[in-house]
Amino acid sequence: MAGNSDPLTPRAKLAVTAGRAVAAASRAAGRGSGSVIGGRVALKLDPDLLARLAQNLDCILVSATNGKTTTTRLIAEALQAAGPVVSNALGANMPAGITSALAGGSESKFGVIEVDEKYLAGVARDTDPKCIALLNLSRDQLDRAGETRMLAENWREGLAGSKAVVVANCDDPLVVWAASSSANVIWVAAGQMWKDDAWSCPSCGGVMQRPGDDWFCGECGFRRPTPSWALSGDHVLDPHGSAWPIHLQLPGRANKANAASSAAVAAVFGVPPQVALERMYQVQAVAGRYDVVQYQGRDLRLLLAKNPAGWLETFSLIDPPPTPVILSVNARSADGTDTSWLWDVDYTRLTGHPIVVLGDRKLDLAVRLEVANQQFQVCEDLDQALQQCPPGRIEVIANYTAFQDLRRRVGN
Repeated sequence: MAGNSDPLTPRAKLAVTAGRAVAAASRAAGRGSGSVIGGRVALKLDPDLLARLAQNLDCILVSATNGKTTTTRLIAEALQAAGPVVSNALGANMPAGITSALAGGSESKFGVIEVDEKYLAGVARDTDPKCIALLNLSRDQLDRAGETRMLAENWREGLAGSKAVVVANCDDPLVVWAASSSANVIWVAAGQMWKDDAWSCPSCGGVMQRPGDDWFCGECGFRRPTPSWALSGDHVLDPHGSAWPIHLQLPGRANKANAASSAAVAAVFGVPPQVALERMYQVQAVAGRYDVVQYQGRDLRLLLAKNPAGWLETFSLIDPPPTPVILSVNARSADGTDTSWLWDVDYTRLTGHPIVVLGDRKLDLAVRLEVANQQFQVCEDLDQALQQCPPGRIEVIANYTAFQDLRRRVGN
């Protein structure tokens, strides 16, 4: 807990100081926040630094393919009702970025940490978390992260024997299988719109039966556990059956699901659902996601979608036709260089919208839209794209580095 004696050795303090100096230099040079390079330098000087920084914190880890940055922010907001929080709020979710974030939280009680799916087991070993939130697993960055079943296996092995309370989405079979190795699991019915990565049983490989919202394997008996928390429309149902209204400034069903999981995590630390959900209302945007910005006299809503599941959820919250939609896709190292996922996205959901295509891989996306029988225009940059859009607010959907490019362009 916070308030204990300083866990940092002289070497660790030197590592923290050096990391901050490098991060500051990176910022001054206009190369971003500097959190990743600062963390890398600090860990070079003290490989045990992450464990030392986490020693005086009640750590909460959040991992998923989609929604982890937003959920981390919602949990951090809720837990501030119980004490000071340090968090990697900007999404630097690998060990270097996490180390850099925790280095700035010496007076904090809670560490709310977003963790890349591939690094969850290792970060859990280093931070000895009190709670781990597992939201979903779906295909993403297949060139880097590997197949979802392998990630679930890594989670399952890494969480076996953990003392942490695991808050897990019971509607995702891969998450349930991964979490089932843990002794203390709180199941949340958060829903699962994207089901295409969970038609085979992760336990035995049999065909999963999915009647309605339920699921089970007819061959080995692996099935959806009974939830103690649930998203029900615009309410969160707690373990006592009480319904608490969700009032968010963030749009869409997916964010209500994130709020439900966040409320369950907050309750682990004694924050009541009503208090937690009221605090979540303060969150207007998360690292630029959902921001409405003015650019060239137009209102642009910035939406991040980086894999098929994320695009499906995003399509469900955009304004109806004839609202224009700008799509931008890159395939840089931070995105994953494999664009085959574009063929898993149902672009027929954009029928009726004027569509403009941007980004490094705009031609890959154009081919996909052509096959989906969508009408679109290909443009070189945002300014040209705006000239092709009819009046009114514009929905701008981009994957990770394309999203960052657009934020810089509009000064967000």
